[in-house]
Amino acid sequence: MHSPSAAAPTQHSTAPPITRPGVRFLLLHPAHCIALGFGSGLSRIAPGTVGTLWGWLSYVLLLQHLDPLRIGVVIVLSTLGGWWACTVTAQHMRVSDPGPIVWDEIVAFWLVLWLAMPMGFWGQLIAFALFRFFDAAKPGPVGWADGVFKGFGWRGGWGILFDDFVAAFCALLVIAVWRFFW
Repeated sequence: MHSPSAAAPTQHSTAPPITRPGVRFLLLHPAHCIALGFGSGLSRIAPGTVGTLWGWLSYVLLLQHLDPLRIGVVIVLSTLGGWWACTVTAQHMRVSDPGPIVWDEIVAFWLVLWLAMPMGFWGQLIAFALFRFFDAAKPGPVGWADGVFKGFGWRGGWGILFDDFVAAFCALLVIAVWRFFW
């Protein structure tokens, strides 16, 4: 007999939603590994924040090996692959926008850092705080974006990513205004 977290059913399954996936679920399908941020989304406390921290660390590592153009390509490819991974994982979890899916935070924060660099640790920390604020509080356009693409399938998978990209652009707007005046 399989445990609910081990199965990879569709959204039409009669099994209950998987709200707290474990390592077994993470390793069951490549999409799960990506969407759950290579395990960072398994955090029981603030998975979105933990995923964003993982994104920050991985971006710093990418920066050591890739020039800005190649990082831009990685972001585009990660968005497309993440769209697939988030779509599949949400269907398997039977939740339209599950909290443990953190690939959206990771790739959106990569976008913030990519467009706002160069900046030192304190600038990156401020960018992190701004992004987390907009992503968690969902003011104005972020709240609107969170409700535009709901459900399962490709539309819902895009919706998981879309509100985080809007949060990223809100954070970038604040950074741009701050740089303009100071």
